[in-house]
Amino acid sequence: MREIEIRAFSPPDAAAVRELFIRVNRLLAPAHMAEEFESYIARSLAEEIDQLADYYSSRNGGFWVAVDGDEIAGMFGLEASGEHAMELRRMYVAPGLRRRGIARNMLAFAENECRRRNRLRLQLSTSELQNDALALYRNAGYQSVREEIADATSNKTVGGGIRRYHFTKTL
Repeated sequence: MREIEIRAFSPPDAAAVRELFIRVNRLLAPAHMAEEFESYIARSLAEEIDQLADYYSSRNGGFWVAVDGDEIAGMFGLEASGEHAMELRRMYVAPGLRRRGIARNMLAFAENECRRRNRLRLQLSTSELQNDALALYRNAGYQSVREEIADATSNKTVGGGIRRYHFTKTL
């Protein structure tokens, strides 16, 4: 097993990141919500994924990829959330590469990046459809701050009545 490298996103990564985002979200979609997920994917591509560098730099953040050889194994972004916090966004691991500690390594990298930027709180949210992510965040010491039923679609949530969990951790 090779060591995973985490590095800043660069333009040549764009197609693989786009494909990973689409693949993971289509796998998450319950059959009865396929249309809602396709709309969410299209909106997120237009508003965020297809312009990652500009999107995250305009939010005082950044975007990174986890690389296994020549393959994008995972991805995540950070954006400023208030004066002393950042929000973890778009943390996905390629389905065939899960259960290898990639998400745990990306989360640790994100926490260290927050510390480097003197942003000593990391916030994040995930949905009820992502049980592995919920377990990861809880096991990493994240505290639940609220739950909500997401009705409205945005580039951050599919909506459709899916329960979202919001977490925070003081670093």
